[in-house]
Amino acid sequence: MSDILLTSSAARRVAAIAERTGKPAVLRLAVDGGGCAGFTYKFELGTPEGDDAVAETDGVKLVVDPVSLDLVRGAAVDFVENLGGAAFKVENPNAASGCGCGSSFSV
Repeated sequence: MSDILLTSSAARRVAAIAERTGKPAVLRLAVDGGGCAGFTYKFELGTPEGDDAVAETDGVKLVVDPVSLDLVRGAAVDFVENLGGAAFKVENPNAASGCGCGSSFSV
């Protein structure tokens, strides 16, 4: 699926978390209202539901519900580690602006 992408770095991290917690290697990305810029990204381990969009990288799945997909279509989910910490990061071409925390955006 080309609607959304899970990078290899993110797939490795999801696989490690899933193994440690005994859950399936499925990362759910959702968009909620709120945050400092209007929308915020929400990540959790989950399972695919019937109408979810699904992307797979190295055996790890990224699932996005249809409403959230409209706001993140074309995005890439990465896992980055730097001096500021480690986190999943969404490179979203639909975001008109973001904020310093990196988890909030506007369209």
